Amino acid sequence: MTASVPGDYVIRSIRADEWPAVKELRLRALRDPVADLAYLETYEDAVARTDAYWQERAAWGAEGAAGARQIVAEGPGGLWLGTLTVLVEEAGATDWAGFPVERRQGHVVGVFVRAEWRGTGLTKALFDAGAEWAWSNGLERMRLIVHPDNGRAQGAYHKAGFAPSGRTVPLEGGPGDHELEYVLER
Repeated sequence: MTASVPGDYVIRSIRADEWPAVKELRLRALRDPVADLAYLETYEDAVARTDAYWQERAAWGAEGAAGARQIVAEGPGGLWLGTLTVLVEEAGATDWAGFPVERRQGHVVGVFVRAEWRGTGLTKALFDAGAEWAWSNGLERMRLIVHPDNGRAQGAYHKAGFAPSGRTVPLEGGPGDHELEYVLER
């Protein structure tokens, strides 16, 4: 198998009963060398969560769920190669960072691609599927946040069509801790 051959994988939404795979891929993501820059959760916190938590998390982003969609790339033998989740943010609400949501939008979180599949176009294929779901559900734009020191992620987001919005999002931590918002307009 050659990882760079498109068609060696299928992009699809997860099913609620796939919670063990959701858990496995998330734990793998949290062991990535830049996980401390990419995720607001630690491996230690995630591994301690109950099966009920993972079942609820999978159901929340599965096919048929309205407020979110988790998308995976499934390779030969059923191995999950990468994932991302699009959370729906409604206009008039306040987002997790305290900013007003001005338009109905998708917030992309939990982006991860296994190291051996990076640079193959898989990340862009995941983003394309996320955008297709967002647009078909009436979302007006997509956004994500990224740490300024996470150049690898910023490069992938640029290739997927996202651009910096100019907004910085403060993080809990030391003074000056922040992330950058990137957006993709419909």
